[in-house]
Amino acid sequence: MTETERKLRIELAACYRIFAHLGWDELIYNHITVKIPDTPNHFLINPYGLHYSEITASSLLKVGITGNKIDDSEYDANPAGMVIHSAVHAARPDLHCITHLHTNEGLAVACSKNGLRHDNFYSVMLYNRVAYHDFEGLTVNDGEKERLVASLGHHSQLILRNHGLLSAGGTIEEAFIATWTLQRACEIQVACDATGQEVIPISAEIGEKTEQLLETQIGSAGLGRREYAAMRRVVAQHNPGFDDL
Repeated sequence: MTETERKLRIELAACYRIFAHLGWDELIYNHITVKIPDTPNHFLINPYGLHYSEITASSLLKVGITGNKIDDSEYDANPAGMVIHSAVHAARPDLHCITHLHTNEGLAVACSKNGLRHDNFYSVMLYNRVAYHDFEGLTVNDGEKERLVASLGHHSQLILRNHGLLSAGGTIEEAFIATWTLQRACEIQVACDATGQEVIPISAEIGEKTEQLLETQIGSAGLGRREYAAMRRVVAQHNPGFDDL
């Protein structure tokens, strides 16, 4: 194991614990994956059978783009996860970390005909950043890979219609904050709709300005680094042991 892989294993395990702490887990389903730069055709994924809160650095599976296990493990990878994540990792070398959620709010927006509206504080941050992919049933068919990648295009976030949310980034931190922002946007949209009140629209002009405004907000710290570091400290206190190697 290289030092790069060792560090990535620890951070990915921490990320799974963060997702569990935030209530983004789904029994033993869904996935967060990260590429191993030393071996670009390999990535780490959760074992199919462990809850997010149980995952450790040593229990993560190392798999190839084609779905083969690189290391021995009593666990396999979820076939649905391999279809989605291997497709994106193979097609988008810029996206090193990919997350996939089935949260209530994310699914509610994914099932809505008009999808995500850019009319709240969080959703406007995603203006022109989110693509859509039509539902084809359980994602266990390799034939869907090409269409999924085409739907994603140059974007880094994808709403899988009738299914859930996908977010990605160049680092674990970037993927985490992208996931958090999309999830919050969905939560606020669902909450607004529940009031039955008309929502105040946000203009396209404001939407277009948002990317520039975000650069000012992020500054030199790097996208997601502060937020991820804070949540990592939280899970290190409340659910330690993720760094077990």
